[in-house]
Amino acid sequence: MRSRRLEYSESTRQALVDSAVELFTKRGYAGTSLDEVAKRARLTKGALYHHFSGKQALFEAAFDSVENTFMRKLGEIVSAPGNPWETAIAGLRAYVRVCLEPSYQRIVIHEAPVVMGWERWREAEEHFSYGLLRSTIEVLVTSGELEQLPVETMSRLLFGALSAGASTIASASDPRKASAEVERTIVRVVEGLRVRTDAVAAPPEEKRSRSRRR
Repeated sequence: MRSRRLEYSESTRQALVDSAVELFTKRGYAGTSLDEVAKRARLTKGALYHHFSGKQALFEAAFDSVENTFMRKLGEIVSAPGNPWETAIAGLRAYVRVCLEPSYQRIVIHEAPVVMGWERWREAEEHFSYGLLRSTIEVLVTSGELEQLPVETMSRLLFGALSAGASTIASASDPRKASAEVERTIVRVVEGLRVRTDAVAAPPEEKRSRSRRR
């Protein structure tokens, strides 16, 4: 059985992370003090330092918490039973909506590259959003929904497009309008990589006829 001390320690750490997520979202990294984080969690600053070495370590824990929350939800969407293409597109649309979430915008998109440093941030993204995207692309290629192009290359290029789309949404004066535009564009890009069933099914003579008409 789990000890009460361990449970208390975990609940204390979670309270600090939850407090940090809320404050970093509202005020940003520079505008948030450790005293405020501890106070909001109804804990002492000593308790905070028991779990975290400093402000950056606390920020990284807040980053992990936000990413875990949203990537878990997206993972449930893309791994749901049904047509692989439909679930993948549903996951793609859901990711674009996640980019409208205040905590994801502020902590993951705006603050993390600066606070954590570009290399550390990209490394973290490999584990979270990129990993989910790559596994989805692999399923689509294996199921014959996407063309037989290198999975790693496709995943990298699409991840770059999604990252740019996320930044566009987070920086836009009208995020909802930007979100709709990013969603429509990225879905169209992915559809361009989809295997054309009409081309596959058409007899050779019909294909030659189409070619002559062009």
